[in-house]
Amino acid sequence: MRAFAIRLIINAVALAFTAWLLPGITIAENSLGSVLLIALLFGIINALVKPIIVIMSCPLLILTLGLFYLVVNGLMLLLTDALAGERFEVDGIWWAILGGLVLGFVGSVLESLLGADERDEPPKVLPSGS
Repeated sequence: MRAFAIRLIINAVALAFTAWLLPGITIAENSLGSVLLIALLFGIINALVKPIIVIMSCPLLILTLGLFYLVVNGLMLLLTDALAGERFEVDGIWWAILGGLVLGFVGSVLESLLGADERDEPPKVLPSGS
């Protein structure tokens, strides 16, 4: 549960920063509850829809040497826009792709700072030598 809360906060901060930085992405209410709700929706979309899209677009990913993954990230932002209603707006695919880049960078930096990597393993204890 703690890992889920940390990831939700990381997504919320990354989304708020992205909306602050890019004029083509806006969060309407600028309230903490609204940002957390959008981050939760974005996380659910990334967990459920993104793997399916990545598998379906595998030939394009291979053909473009992985660059199509930027478009997939942008599509996830556009899907979040469509499902969030008036709370979250993305002005087009190019803003979505740029927003995906910023979100990925900010999320990676925050994960490394907070130590919330993908594995979530307990730290290994090394035996002490006498």
